Amino acid sequence: MSTSFVSIIGAGPGDPELITVKALKRIQTADVILYDRLVNDQLLAEAREDALRIYCGKAPGLHSMSQEMIGRMLITHAAEGKRVVRLKGGDPFIFGRGGEEALVLAQAGIAFEVIPGITSAVGTSASTLIPLTHRGLASSFACVTGTGSDGNVSSVRWDLLAHSVDTLVIYMGISQLSDIQRELLRHGKHSSTPAALVERGTTSQERIIAGTLAELQSLAVSESVNNPALIIIGEAVRVREQLVQLQRAADASMTG
Repeated sequence: MSTSFVSIIGAGPGDPELITVKALKRIQTADVILYDRLVNDQLLAEAREDALRIYCGKAPGLHSMSQEMIGRMLITHAAEGKRVVRLKGGDPFIFGRGGEEALVLAQAGIAFEVIPGITSAVGTSASTLIPLTHRGLASSFACVTGTGSDGNVSSVRWDLLAHSVDTLVIYMGISQLSDIQRELLRHGKHSSTPAALVERGTTSQERIIAGTLAELQSLAVSESVNNPALIIIGEAVRVREQLVQLQRAADASMTG
């Protein structure tokens, strides 16, 4: 009987403590770990000292390893009977190409499992006190990519999203922000719609810049926002300001 097996794991949005218990157990017992750019080093430190760690991260415009090579390496190590972990930022099936890797393994007859992770939209919104849904303000949200597979603006139907979804969370959109902003405004999204840019959400380097849809591009430039960063657009962004004010008032009363 073949012992070939791969665990495709979501490492979460950045904070290493947001990893699931099941995922952590797989990391701790792995023989080989293929990990991405946004995986926290503290998670890799949980692996056995003799575990083989292989970096295969992708940065905008710079890929350390092609997707085809990653697939071949997963198959090669699994076929040797090793416990293989494919460790990906966020959730493997949300803009993580986990589905592609699962298909490669299935076609090669390699057994695998998928262990979900907290996707950046969910982790970052909670970390920055921006609810994706909020009674009376937002009853729907959409996670979309701002950059297509060719590196240009994605083929997302901004004309539909401008009116059909209450909260928009845009991954990989900083480089295309001016186009995204223009498309949403052109299709009737109000310029005063609350919006936020969140850099390195859930980590100790987290930074949030809040404003309106009309201000997003100028804010990104003036504040030198860099990847990884999310764009959140919608009325629910207002809730953050209310929560922050209430927290400050509570802190002031405690210290006063």
